[in-house]
Amino acid sequence: MMATPSPMERALALARDAASRGEVPVGAVVVGADGVVLAAESNRVEELNDPTAHAELLAIRAAGRVLGSPRLVDCDLHVTLEPCPMCAQAISFARVRRLYFGAADPKGGGVEHGPRLFGQPTCHHRPEVYSGIAETESADMLRAFFRDRRG
Repeated sequence: MMATPSPMERALALARDAASRGEVPVGAVVVGADGVVLAAESNRVEELNDPTAHAELLAIRAAGRVLGSPRLVDCDLHVTLEPCPMCAQAISFARVRRLYFGAADPKGGGVEHGPRLFGQPTCHHRPEVYSGIAETESADMLRAFFRDRRG
């Protein structure tokens, strides 16, 4: 019997798929309070010609549709890369309970780098944040993607 992949393992698989489609390799999975996966998405910026089609936003939107609510109270988000400021704000607006992410993003991150959105006084909801989950695999995948793009 095969073990069910963890949410981060699933996010990593989605990130690998994104890379194979020429997208920045980021995957995101939203898990409900009962542990059931509500949504699983990868970056689709190039495919959709949409600068907001980040994995986190797509997963949050899909989970909201499943729940019939814009608020993902008691839901957790697992993502392979530190969310950017846009995604971090959406995570706050969605009232995500916990954020788990893999690789840090010193240049574009919005959680532990850049504006550190959840630490701002104007941020009304702050999820619990757990970083460094599958960090090496996430970071290696991103480095390889950008190295191959540079040729």
